[in-house]
Amino acid sequence: MTKLYHVFRKVRAVTDNRFVSADDIRSAFSAAMSTMYRAEVPAYGTLMELVAKVNAETLAADPAQLERLEETDSLDRISQERHGAIRLGTPGELSMMRRVFAVMGMLPVGYYDLSTAGVPVHSTAFRPVGEAALKKNPFRVFTSLLRLDLVADGSLRHEAEKILSKRRIFTEGAIALTEKAERQGGLDKADAERFVTEALETFRWHDRANVSPDMYHRLHDAHRLIADVVSFKGPHINHLTPRTLDIDAVQAQMPEYGIAPKATIEGPPSRKCAILLRQTSFKALEEPVSFQAEDGSWKEGSHTARFGEIEQRGIALTPKGALFTTTC
Repeated sequence: MTKLYHVFRKVRAVTDNRFVSADDIRSAFSAAMSTMYRAEVPAYGTLMELVAKVNAETLAADPAQLERLEETDSLDRISQERHGAIRLGTPGELSMMRRVFAVMGMLPVGYYDLSTAGVPVHSTAFRPVGEAALKKNPFRVFTSLLRLDLVADGSLRHEAEKILSKRRIFTEGAIALTEKAERQGGLDKADAERFVTEALETFRWHDRANVSPDMYHRLHDAHRLIADVVSFKGPHINHLTPRTLDIDAVQAQMPEYGIAPKATIEGPPSRKCAILLRQTSFKALEEPVSFQAEDGSWKEGSHTARFGEIEQRGIALTPKGALFTTTC
């Protein structure tokens, strides 16, 4: 019996070799997401160029930091450091999104009740876990679920639920390939490539809204985030985040690149040995959107939601956090 078990394990290992690793699928997906977002939001592409320039200049001026990154296998991760954020409308959307992310080796980590900050969502972060997976590609997506129960206007809440119930944010191909990955334990190269293409459609921007101008304004008056979730065909990625080694330099130089930064950098003040996380961003864009009126015609309007964020990671202040940070 033991011999048969080992033969089975060996056969399964050979069979599983035909599958693309979840880490590689995640890497392909994050790269495709970055390419798509640069095309949709040109300012993000400009931001990436600025970050790359600042990072190169920082390392050239600080050989010790370059050496530390090389020693900790972190150097290649600088260009890979990305996180994004999406907002979902229903528990069913979140359930399917969990399955899609699982194909990429991304699991829900943490729980955040943002209603305490006046935002009608609760959230988690889907990301790889374990040191090896994080080193391969640390891409994560902060995922929020709308809480319509917090909408005080009962009539508006009912109408929003009705709108959300009609939309389908995943393609048939994405669903089929997710089910296939679950059934057989992975995807081969051709299926993995198709999966990335199909899954990416969920995060694409759509400039035609699902609602009338009047409904959009009612939703926006309740909360701008409610309008962002309910009014559109899918949960467009609302930002991506590259990593910089000198966030103060990026903040100072953004205006030179035609980018309007936030007034201040969030997080601890600048110091010789950086600690914790510091972030800044360029202001959300006002983008043209068409809304369908009652007579079926399309009316021009606008929507503000998407932006570009930058992060700088300093030393963690706990032993657990220090596992994934560089040191001074």
